[in-house]
Amino acid sequence: MLVPSVLLVVGLLLLLWSSDRFVNGASISAKYFGMPPLLIGMVVVGFGTSMPEMIVSTFASLQGNSGIALGNAYGSNIVNIALILGITALIGPVRIHSAILRKELPILTFVTGISILLMMDLYLSFWNAVYLLVLFAFLMTWSIIQGMKNNKDALASQTEKELSSDISLPKSIWLLISGLLVLIVSSRVLVYGAVEIAQHFGVSDTIIGLTVVAIGTSLPELASSISASRKGEHDIAIGNVIGSNLFNTLGVVGIAGMISPFAVESSTVYRDMALMAILTVSLFIIGYGFRGRKGRINRFEGAFLVCVYLLYTSYLIKSIVIV
Repeated sequence: MLVPSVLLVVGLLLLLWSSDRFVNGASISAKYFGMPPLLIGMVVVGFGTSMPEMIVSTFASLQGNSGIALGNAYGSNIVNIALILGITALIGPVRIHSAILRKELPILTFVTGISILLMMDLYLSFWNAVYLLVLFAFLMTWSIIQGMKNNKDALASQTEKELSSDISLPKSIWLLISGLLVLIVSSRVLVYGAVEIAQHFGVSDTIIGLTVVAIGTSLPELASSISASRKGEHDIAIGNVIGSNLFNTLGVVGIAGMISPFAVESSTVYRDMALMAILTVSLFIIGYGFRGRKGRINRFEGAFLVCVYLLYTSYLIKSIVIV
């Protein structure tokens, strides 16, 4: 058990380091090639922070560990909203200024509902996966169109400020390539360690995916969101979460299902996806605001989100102990 545990920790640390390099390199390279700041914020940063989830779930599917693939995607979505936004709001209330992000909130809610409907028969088929990837393609097209024509959006200005750097184009490309290579290796190490630990303790792959792997692959979003919040760049913090959840729900799950269609545990639908849906609807309501209050997440709401995550994780751990 010592070797798998060490590999798991090493994999998580390398994942965090390489993901940061990859996103920074991709963002700065995109800036040099003339990509608009809003498009970088929506696509490169928003979806780029989910690259760990995609690579981890891809390796898990290739190995036949579908539970890790699905648990990683949906577990990361829960972590993103409940834990990451909760902690970010505890540091300082998060206010949503971006009109683009407000447009993405109902899209995320719709996509979450569609994913639940597709899983109600407890099977992710090849054609279900194709449907998710087609939706993802439409979403990417919409994001590119929005990113090309709305450069006065709050997210655009915050992204442009964040991209001010003395890093040269060759160095940014090196960051991109090296980050991606280490990301691939660290994901492989992480999946191996997680599978070995799950088999040793007789725990389902899904539980490991929902807990250890989900938290590990969400570390880039946590670091990025906290850093953005401390700088007052709240829209970047929210954008990271929304972009990541969209990518996880459509791209990550779609790719996993395309590689190897698999049966879905009933608890995944009625426990994990149900909580993911509730959190997503809550984010939608908070983001749009209500009763005249502009969209923001205050410290009280942040504390509530963190408590929800702790209770959920405690329940998962308790189920492991009982088993």
